[in-house]
Amino acid sequence: MSKSNVVFAASHGTGRDALFSTATEISADFAKRAAELDREGLPPLKEIIRLKNSGLLNALHAPQIGGGGLNWVDALRLVRIISRGESSLGQLLGYHFVNSQYIYWALDDTARAHALGAETVAKNYYWGAAVNPRDPGLELTRRGSAYVLNGRKSFSTAAHISDYINANAALDGKVASFAVPTNRPGYVANDDWDNIGQRLSDSGTVEFRDFPVYEEDFIAPPSEPDAPPAVLSTFNTPLIQLVFVNFYLGTAEGALEAALDYVRKTTRPWITSGVEKASDDPYILERVGEFTAALKASAALADSAAEAVQAALSRGKDVTALERGEAAAEAYAAKVHATNVSLDITSRVFELTGARSTASSYRFDRFWRNVRTHTLHDPVFYKAKEVGEFVLNGKIPTVSLYS
Repeated sequence: MSKSNVVFAASHGTGRDALFSTATEISADFAKRAAELDREGLPPLKEIIRLKNSGLLNALHAPQIGGGGLNWVDALRLVRIISRGESSLGQLLGYHFVNSQYIYWALDDTARAHALGAETVAKNYYWGAAVNPRDPGLELTRRGSAYVLNGRKSFSTAAHISDYINANAALDGKVASFAVPTNRPGYVANDDWDNIGQRLSDSGTVEFRDFPVYEEDFIAPPSEPDAPPAVLSTFNTPLIQLVFVNFYLGTAEGALEAALDYVRKTTRPWITSGVEKASDDPYILERVGEFTAALKASAALADSAAEAVQAALSRGKDVTALERGEAAAEAYAAKVHATNVSLDITSRVFELTGARSTASSYRFDRFWRNVRTHTLHDPVFYKAKEVGEFVLNGKIPTVSLYS
């Protein structure tokens, strides 16, 4: 049975407390199996089904259609919680949040957006994307009363597990954006994601071979490549950057939790420490305090940035470019901090656990491999530059799929 033909019924409550409790429970289960999952590196079909059955995928949708009714601040916290257990799955949850909500901001046809949102909740669709702007790749061609899509994207999000995707392509010299189900003929997900980290993120190449696209799939009319987009439709970028922030931090929190558990159960005190338990070693205690303080500070900054973006997004079509830019600068400041903190902590937890913890069976290196891989998505020093330009010169970040 294909993923597209399965209708999942949520087995947990969808209120805020229930969703947070469910996320914590699922994250703990993922953590127990994370080393094995990382070793296998397969598309996480079973794990996505688990998220579907939990109600977490629909956390941002309105309660009236069966969603959780959460705002972005809380939804991003869910991403952080899941990432503590397994980083790729936190990434996938966050990407789904942004991709599935994009229709509400980008579609001028409000009724159609809400109908597609209701269908998403009713059928528990997982939303991915094939919109990497550095890899144009796709072209639409008119055929009869519809179109066919051809081309290849070297990076995707959730290539195998997606039920729906956002995509864009060239059409008669313009850019067309559309949302389509992946169960149509001509969609090919390749098994070629073989990077050192985020091994469950299902980020391999996708191909479209005479893939049918219809007028009703278009999110907006095709536009000139340099045409300025509506401000509201550009919130996917600061929000996806905040997804990055939160799954980086969740990964670092998971690394510290794993290290603390190992110290309590396994690490032996150093021979000149003068203590009987490694958990009483003053140097280990100092580092635990240092790492904890850094994570708490970065999480507070992440939540504050999410509140700023949520407030701007809540203005709907009345939001201005300046308001969007101010909120984006907050998100990018959080991105800079979370990148540095997560890379530091995931590489230094071995200072707590000791030499034996480097055994391949533990795969404690996966935490660093995961954040190292994804923090290269877009160079963090460009984010720091954008924040600096905003603070020093009042220049808001240039709008793109990266900023």
